[in-house]
Amino acid sequence: MGFFDSIQKPGFTAAKGKNVHIKQEIVKTALNPQKTFVPFAQRSNKRSLPDKNATKLNSRIAKPSPESRAQNPRKRPASTPQRLESDSDDHVSDQDFVHARKRARRVSDVEPDPKRQIRSRKAFSEEDGGVFPMVHAVDVASLSKPTKYKAAFPNDPQAIEICLQYPSASQSEKYELVVPLLNDDFKALEDIREVMETIISNYLPSAEAAKMQNDSTGLIRRLKRATERRAGNEYTDFVQEWNDTLIDLRKDGTISKTIDGWKGVDLKLLERILTQTYSRTVSPRVHTLRHYQNGTDNVYGELLPKFISLILKQDVKMKSDQIFIDLGSGVGNCVLQAAVEVGCESWGCEMMDNACELAELQEREFNARCRLWGLSAGDIHLERGDFLKNPAILKILQKADVVLVNNQAFTPNLNEDLTNLFLDLKEGAKIVSLKSFVPHGHKITSKNLSAACNRLEVVQKTYFSACVSWTETAGTYYVSTKDSSKVQAFAEKIM
Repeated sequence: MGFFDSIQKPGFTAAKGKNVHIKQEIVKTALNPQKTFVPFAQRSNKRSLPDKNATKLNSRIAKPSPESRAQNPRKRPASTPQRLESDSDDHVSDQDFVHARKRARRVSDVEPDPKRQIRSRKAFSEEDGGVFPMVHAVDVASLSKPTKYKAAFPNDPQAIEICLQYPSASQSEKYELVVPLLNDDFKALEDIREVMETIISNYLPSAEAAKMQNDSTGLIRRLKRATERRAGNEYTDFVQEWNDTLIDLRKDGTISKTIDGWKGVDLKLLERILTQTYSRTVSPRVHTLRHYQNGTDNVYGELLPKFISLILKQDVKMKSDQIFIDLGSGVGNCVLQAAVEVGCESWGCEMMDNACELAELQEREFNARCRLWGLSAGDIHLERGDFLKNPAILKILQKADVVLVNNQAFTPNLNEDLTNLFLDLKEGAKIVSLKSFVPHGHKITSKNLSAACNRLEVVQKTYFSACVSWTETAGTYYVSTKDSSKVQAFAEKIM
């Protein structure tokens, strides 16, 4: 089970599929810094931090010390659903959700990017036989792990392994037809069905899709019946029918033509690619994200695909010829998403060694997954170390168009250092953050004319469910634009 699947467990409001509502308000100042985010008790979850870690995190957020900043300045929310809530969160009314639905409907109606090449020419060329390194599903879930998996079709011993065809001319993926003994482990049959459903919804012409989705005779329905009856031989026959159909549609150019007609990459397709990547690389090693060094401030949390998609498409309107940077990129999810959703050059920098190692595994598997799905992605660069000192990051910041900073739990000192770092950004560059870089009540005066925050124009927005991994509740985020015109105007006024 991948990370993006795990948030759909019962009890998570994200599972209800509520649309995200973004409320926009132009502001001059940030929230009152005295209103800090306070972590509540953890829910029971195998990926949750122990209570004592949560307690330590609570005390560190409430009273950040110079000593902790000197040891390690990075503070981020926990990877597991660490509940955070702010007394500044707005009350969500029924009218808010009406607007949320309207907003969600407009997500697909974004400005097209004529320079974006979505289809990967290499993935459809067969120039190297379409064979490349990747983590097959069989490498994650198989009968070779008897304490975790059992045969899905025990009455049909021949129905053990299948190969599943993807839209491109690349190799098929190997699966063993097994089911997990524990509900949280990788579900091979579910992954197969979701791959098929995603391809039907995005890659097939409407007439062919309608046949596949027919409630009585469609392939998906027949596959489900075979699963319910535990008819393994029927199941493998239906998978072969799927493979033959998809190969024919690729060879006659139908799939390529469909992709070439896309205006962008659908969110559900993005989520499937990211989930597959995560479940084959991070999920088997997710316990390493709980290995924290005593005395440091590093904890881990994710901004989820739906949230990132809204930021990229609506808030900053990124294009494929621009540069995206995620400062504190964790296992790289946001970096990978920007690369395939926008097609832009995408950078990330992370200082936690465990997260860096997983990010590098994800990058390799992500490139393989994009090829399977026939999609091109922008160049990806993952840097290790302190983003305040990393030479490559300091250099690329000068060219960056969008900078993402999950500074939800950063110390004031670190946020101030980041604000000074943003002086190197070009005019018009966007900064997306969970906390504002403009202090509460700040005004330009002759005494603070040189302050870096004077050059940021801030827009406050609100996110709701299915946006972040550590809370189900609403929260605020900020989109800042590098704009030195106010400083120049004030300087001219006092001269």
